Amino acid sequence: MIARLDDAQRAQALQQLPEWTPVQEPDGIRRLFTFPDFNGAFGFMSRVALLAEKADHHPEWSNVYNRVTITLTTHDAGGLSRRDIELARAIDALVA
Repeated sequence: MIARLDDAQRAQALQQLPEWTPVQEPDGIRRLFTFPDFNGAFGFMSRVALLAEKADHHPEWSNVYNRVTITLTTHDAGGLSRRDIELARAIDALVA
């Protein structure tokens, strides 16, 4: 079973993910990505989908035209876990 991060682990992880914001419902992290147009947003979502499938860890997300909002949480852990942090890093690498 995947463990939920404690407060110290969460703080340390979020220092390395400055673009991600903690959220309480669900307990996790969220980031808004903005692209020049819908094609850019949709292409990004396709690349994230491949990462998520490979990691067997799927985001909660929404897309409106050129914006993609991603929330990461681990339901089995009851909140933020190392799986979310790893996927956030991988997602960030796509737009770096």
